[in-house]
Amino acid sequence: MRNAICTFCGNACDDIEFDGFVGKNLCPLGEAKFSAKQRIEGPVVNGERVSYEEAIDRAVEILVNAKRPLLYGFASTVNEAIRLGVILAEKLGGIYDQCSSVCHAPSTLAMIEEGIPGGTLGQAKNRADVVVFWGCNPVEAHPRHPSRYSVMAKGFLTKGRQYRHVIVVDVRKTATAYLATEFYQVKPGYDYAIFSALRSIINGHEDAVPDEVGGVSREKLKEFADILVNGKYGVIFYGLGLTHTRGSDRSVENLVKLVQTLNRHTRYIIQPMRGHFNVVGASAVAAWEAGYEYAIDFSRGHSRFFPSEFTAVEALIRRDCDAALIIASDPAAHFPKRAVERLTEIPVIQIDPHPNITTLIADIVIPSALVGIEAEGTIYRMDGIPLRVKKFKETEYWSDYEILKLMLDKVIRLKGE
Repeated sequence: MRNAICTFCGNACDDIEFDGFVGKNLCPLGEAKFSAKQRIEGPVVNGERVSYEEAIDRAVEILVNAKRPLLYGFASTVNEAIRLGVILAEKLGGIYDQCSSVCHAPSTLAMIEEGIPGGTLGQAKNRADVVVFWGCNPVEAHPRHPSRYSVMAKGFLTKGRQYRHVIVVDVRKTATAYLATEFYQVKPGYDYAIFSALRSIINGHEDAVPDEVGGVSREKLKEFADILVNGKYGVIFYGLGLTHTRGSDRSVENLVKLVQTLNRHTRYIIQPMRGHFNVVGASAVAAWEAGYEYAIDFSRGHSRFFPSEFTAVEALIRRDCDAALIIASDPAAHFPKRAVERLTEIPVIQIDPHPNITTLIADIVIPSALVGIEAEGTIYRMDGIPLRVKKFKETEYWSDYEILKLMLDKVIRLKGE
């Protein structure tokens, strides 16, 4: 198979070739994704092996009897399954939340306030002569990003690395910093202040900037601002180093304002470096179905968005949910202790191809087919470009879509809706 899509990170590289089970053009992370791994052998209910139909029946019974179930995950499945998940949460009067609530949620909040001067990875590849990586490390997190879309990519208007000014801003010297033309090491939590200083300099008010901001001297900030303003087309990629620092959503909001300031002089876009291959889809599908991207509560019969109350972590810590359906995610490995403790107290249903920490606490485990290998569907790349992932291997495992479709049908039948 040619031009297959790698379903690991937000790059969603679409030039993968398979000769049997040997993949070409895969990075080390992609190779690990497609290598043989331990699989959940079959549906399990309270430690007992059962059929798919019986496991789904028991899962639906738990969800229907729950007062406010939590449906969480969705970042590693296809849009068709995500849509069913949102509808299922609505029918159950539960909470829909997905993985970005613990990573790029500040980006969503900032975009609600300021919008997003966005673009595509294709624009970055073909046009950008200034590339900034702020609080992200693509060499290790998105290994093919520098070669396909940013640092070394050969575009129509920008022919390669020698024509680009690459800037890395981080609290430590990362692997990506060694590819940079300039590296600015900043103090943790000072991103907002540095954005404000750059905006002041670009607006001609450099005298208002202190001698040092966040560990960077005023002279260095002036050099930084000059590079940004003199670029013909620039892109700022940012990651969890920005969204997980003090201020988070306000820092991203200030970054948007910086880009708006730059766009009075030249052309800039920003792009969050999204992790899972379809975490953008988990946001976009929820937005078109329910009006919001995450932390959506349906308990009153309509969608409500309140990130300080309806995210999975908050709902679990507040003990606001009495059952959980976890799809294509492993919250027990990543959530705070109090949230995981609550998961151990309520019925947990998990849908996932591989055993993980959440499997150990789940009452019902339903194995699913691997997206992009055993199941097909539509996903969104990190820049919002829709792609169709292919299926190239037959399997006895049910896809996420098939499992959720049967669940939804049974819930509608039981509730008479």
